[in-house]
Amino acid sequence: MTVYAYYQVDAFTDEPFRGNPAAVMQLDAWLPDGVLAQIAAEHNLAETAFLVRRAPGHYDLRWFTPTVEVPLCGHATLASAHTLFTELGEAMDRLTFETQSGPLYVERHGSGYRMDLPASTVRPLPLDDKVTLALGQAPTELWVGQFLLAVFESEAAIRALTPDLAAVEALGQHLETAELCAAAPGDTVDFVSRFFAPSIGIPEDPFTGGAHTMLTPFWAERLGRTELTAHQASARGGDAVCHLSGDRVFLFGNAVTTIRGQMAF
Repeated sequence: MTVYAYYQVDAFTDEPFRGNPAAVMQLDAWLPDGVLAQIAAEHNLAETAFLVRRAPGHYDLRWFTPTVEVPLCGHATLASAHTLFTELGEAMDRLTFETQSGPLYVERHGSGYRMDLPASTVRPLPLDDKVTLALGQAPTELWVGQFLLAVFESEAAIRALTPDLAAVEALGQHLETAELCAAAPGDTVDFVSRFFAPSIGIPEDPFTGGAHTMLTPFWAERLGRTELTAHQASARGGDAVCHLSGDRVFLFGNAVTTIRGQMAF
């Protein structure tokens, strides 16, 4: 039996029990994929991040939901950087993560962190009754990129959504993906969003860094500004400042460690 340390981190918040929790485990070498999947299912969080060190400040990084491996996860990347900086003694101020989505970068920034991620584009789709059924309200626009994007007129509409998660999951049979982001202009921030992905084991995500790589260029073009404030209006809530620079999105956020534990198997 081997004992593995792990950390649970709330990302995109500066308070415990808000933002999006992720488990982070640094390994000496990769375990079999099936074991990684079992560990993620055991944690039963939206994401578990696994790290293997290449060199100082340079790591391989993979992410697993309770059911699948995913190609990009923003909040678990932020949680990984926070763990390395605050729990594991990483001395470098800028980290490079090698991932399925290419190299990602996180650096210390004031009291928090700055993430450097690839921007994601969208294209318009015709409005679809199945999306209205899934969300319980009709969006004014529908777009698709890495995820579906349903646009609404107001923050109140986003907060009032009562999705039928079975209908959200079924969207993958009809549209290009079943991962659905709803967004609108915010009352006190530039845009608000919610994110639903039951098809990959995430009924509603508290804060979705990957979705903000799509939302940032979308709202930057619409609002005519490259620096934006964002809030994800989940029950836990999460916040970020977003900056678009060419084909990169910079997300500024904080993180808090809530659990230091061990797994043995």
